[in-house]
Order: sequence, then C-alpha cells, then structure tokens
Amino acid sequence: MVEDFSRLQQGIHYRFSQVKHLATALTHSSWANEQPEPVEDNERLEFLGDAVLELCVTEELFKRFKGAHEGQLTKIRSKLVKEKSLATIARELDINDFLKLGRGEEAQGGRNRSSLLADAMEAVIGAVFLDGGYAEAQKFIMRIFANKWPATFKIESSKDFKSKLQEVTQARFKERPTYVLTGTKGPEHEKIFMVNLNLPDGKSFDSEGSSLKKAEQTAAAKALDYLTEDEGLS
Repeated sequence: MVEDFSRLQQGIHYRFSQVKHLATALTHSSWANEQPEPVEDNERLEFLGDAVLELCVTEELFKRFKGAHEGQLTKIRSKLVKEKSLATIARELDINDFLKLGRGEEAQGGRNRSSLLADAMEAVIGAVFLDGGYAEAQKFIMRIFANKWPATFKIESSKDFKSKLQEVTQARFKERPTYVLTGTKGPEHEKIFMVNLNLPDGKSFDSEGSSLKKAEQTAAAKALDYLTEDEGLS
C-alpha cells in the first residue's frame, strides 16, 4: 500500500508529509464499517475539502474575471465544483483506482460512481490542506483545475436575467417569479438595496445591489443558475 500511495502521490504531484491523511481521504465509510477495529472514513475530510475548494475557486474567479458580477461568478463556480466536474478530475488523477471500498459498494460499481468520486476528490483536497496548509492546498487546486477555467464569463447581451428567468419559470411552472424589496442599508448617496426572489417551487434567493434593478438582476442570475444547474455555461 505504501508503494501504491507513492505512485498516487506522484500522479497528483503532491507528496504528503503524513501519508495517513491521504489514506483517510481514500477510505469510504463502507470499507471502514467492515473493519473489526474502528477506522476513520473520509467524510470529515470531504467536509473540510469542500470548504477549501470553494474558497480557492472563488478567489481565483474573483482575480480572473474583474468585470463579472456576482451572479456570473456564482454560475461559473457552481459548474467548476459540481459533482460531475470533480468526478472527472478524480478519474483523471486515477483516484478511483486507490479507493478503499466495502465489498457491497465495490460490487455495486461504487468505484465509478460520480457522487462517490466527487466526495473522494474533496476529501483529498481536505487531506492536502490538513497536511500542508492553505498555500499547498491552493497550489494543488490550481494544478488540478489548470485546464478547467473558462476563457471568459458569459455576457448577456440580447436578454437580461430577469427576462430570461421569467421565460424559464413560465415554461416550467406556468408562473412568474416574485421579487420583494426586503430593505436598504447605507447612506443615501451609497444606498444598498436588498431583494428576495421567490420561485414558484418555493426556492428563494437573496441578493444586494446599488440599485433595485441591479439587486433583482443578480437574484435572477442566481435563480437561473439553480434552474439550469445541469446545463452548460452558455
């Protein structure tokens, strides 16, 4: 197993000072539950890695796309860190070959299940963070996402987000979304408007903007991202 870990570390271009973190990241709960003695699975590292990943990706998008607004950045980030994307990276790094799975999970094809691979990818990120700190985790994430960043953010030219959202909700729910001004803050010359958007399915989104229109547009962009989660960026 030490030799296998050595090969995996070479493949992911990170060498652990404490290999036990990597071992834990590769341990699925199904395998841990089959052991005679208590063994830690990768769920806690998955939780940690998810937070580190979101922060690193958010920071990079903030730097790359200085002209993008919150809704556009949120949309790009959600596509980069969604289950399918993380599972693809896990396969590219051959992480699926090193997972420790229980007999039942193995028999049911868990080694190739996207949800399981995405969780393992987040756990490995958490392990790198635990082993080397934020700087190493950030470098690791930048390496594995090197060819994943979009060239640009989407620019809405023909239709605004509110109009597009209204079309989508009318087609899907036969109803329109509703917008409620929930408050304002700041001095008169720099007032910030706070808006709550409600979709017909009960999902709601909060947003802020320097004008009521901008706050509503950002909220609509978030709602569109939610409704088109499995679609491409365009």
